Amino acid sequence: MAVRKIKGSWWVDFSIHGKRTRVKSPENTRVGAKAYEALLRNRLVHGESILGAQDKDIPTFAAFAEKWFQAYVIPNNKTSEQRTKKYILRASLIPFFGKSPVNKITTHQIDLYKAHELKAGVSNKTLKNRLTVLNKCLTTAHEWLELTEKPPKVRWPKCASYRTDYLSAEECEHLLANASGIAKEMIFTALRTGLRQGELKGLQWSDIDWENRILTVRYSRCDYKKGLVPPKNNKPRSIPIDTDVFEMLHKRKKSTGYVFLDTDGEPFDNKRLTRRLAKIRKAAGLRPFGWHTLRHTFGSHLAMKGAPMAAVKDLMGHSNIVTTMRYVHMAPSTLRSVIDMLNPKTWQNANFGQPAGNQWLATMQHEMAQKSLGTKNL
Repeated sequence: MAVRKIKGSWWVDFSIHGKRTRVKSPENTRVGAKAYEALLRNRLVHGESILGAQDKDIPTFAAFAEKWFQAYVIPNNKTSEQRTKKYILRASLIPFFGKSPVNKITTHQIDLYKAHELKAGVSNKTLKNRLTVLNKCLTTAHEWLELTEKPPKVRWPKCASYRTDYLSAEECEHLLANASGIAKEMIFTALRTGLRQGELKGLQWSDIDWENRILTVRYSRCDYKKGLVPPKNNKPRSIPIDTDVFEMLHKRKKSTGYVFLDTDGEPFDNKRLTRRLAKIRKAAGLRPFGWHTLRHTFGSHLAMKGAPMAAVKDLMGHSNIVTTMRYVHMAPSTLRSVIDMLNPKTWQNANFGQPAGNQWLATMQHEMAQKSLGTKNL
């Protein structure tokens, strides 16, 4: 055996039973190639296949994607995520990569796919979503098949920064003024609790602790399954409800069942809610927006009132603080107070209620006086 560098790549060169074979090193360095050579020698000593998983029949991307969807996506993803990934695989990824063996898909081929999608008018955000599915599928393939090569590198497209749309206080008033009945209650609850649409649809009377005035988000209603499923991130969360929401719901308090039902006694689905909101929005003379905008309004107004980002994160049920930080620019008053801490004239000492900079200013004045005195003595 020997290691060789050919056209910028390191290879292990060997012969078995008179047949010469070259295998590309998983790590493209001389040291990495030598280590790989030692691994291959060890396999020969123990009577193992020298190429390991590379001797096996490597499935095409189309064949592996089907197995990956059944064995990984379905057990680990919510129904809505399953449908999204299934669509991405069938409509975009399999038509392009389907016939390629999973170990032969390269970074160059992925770049060609990106160029193809962008030429077809796909946005960078949509392309990034599709590449995320491709990347996870290929990474899993290399793990399950024990491929020696590293998964191809994905160069992610740059996406515009996320813009959070929300309603002003005046827009909220107009919206509620043109709403009535159960739809008004749902809009008001969304604005005061930040519940997602599915969480509103799935809210149960048993989820409300009337004594402590706390609403616990335990379920989300799935239109596809026509039933209750765990909330996003599979994490229940508790939200204190204010006096207005408490009084509104308490008037028709029940022990069990859905809190919000349509006039025919059936749970709401996405189509019903979308039509209902569109009608109210049009009557109020407001721009187009969806139910999720009401959730953004909740988070934005909390930030504008100076609520700590950690509290906003918990109330909205975000899995990490990075998602919550989209609202930080809504808190100019909070940012102003932080900047004012740099100014000794405005930074108040929490212990004495006096500007904490007084002591600093006195020290500076004393030092300047000493310098002035020293200059005169000279």
